[in-house]
Amino acid sequence: MKVVVGLGNPGRQYAQTRHNIGWMVLDRLAERARWSDRPARGASAAIVSGRYRGLDLALVKPHTFMNLSGSAVRKALVRFRAPLEDLLVVVDDFALPYGRLRFREAGSSGGHNGLESIIGELGSARFARLRVGIGEPGRDAVDHVLSRFTREERRSLDEILDAAADAVEDWARLGTSNAATRWNAWMLGEGGDTETPEAKVDPPVKVEGGRDPDGAVEAGTVGPDGIRRTRTGWRKLLGWTKDGDR
Repeated sequence: MKVVVGLGNPGRQYAQTRHNIGWMVLDRLAERARWSDRPARGASAAIVSGRYRGLDLALVKPHTFMNLSGSAVRKALVRFRAPLEDLLVVVDDFALPYGRLRFREAGSSGGHNGLESIIGELGSARFARLRVGIGEPGRDAVDHVLSRFTREERRSLDEILDAAADAVEDWARLGTSNAATRWNAWMLGEGGDTETPEAKVDPPVKVEGGRDPDGAVEAGTVGPDGIRRTRTGWRKLLGWTKDGDR
């Protein structure tokens, strides 16, 4: 069983904010698998699980505030008896330009409270994460991550969510390294050409029920200065699971 955790903040006031893009990606996957109407809710998370396109997946949305996400993640791993190599955390990142995707096999929290909580609870940073760019903040990072996307950004949000959902499927099917090769260079407007032949073979199965840590500056379309930074995007947060007891 592959366990995919999306980080976000619970509560109406945080719905559709930049910090909740991890939840949005999981919602897109649940819609594809037709699992949207059957999450089991608990005290700390909401989870749906099943078989989709030949993959055994559990989608986990912690209901705790971001800095307490680790407990729900640990309980989900215990429930599904999943090792760390079968865990992927989908998280927002304001060190990446808006819409860019970046897989990493392991690493520090980079200052993200949700990742920091998970690392602390699991006692290890050796789990994969998919960072989704939400745009670089202005003066106040907290206000930025808790803000909603602009009208212009919303025009491309569906494309980003579809790409991120495809990337998660590739991770579950091909592993972090192969998924990173296909998606870390992806940019808006490139469509779905990164899908692999292996991924196309399986027909859909209807299921009932601060800066980049690598030190790199993400680039969009090249401009007069050699780099054009697209609208970008992360930090303090707040979290859906099937198990979810505290």
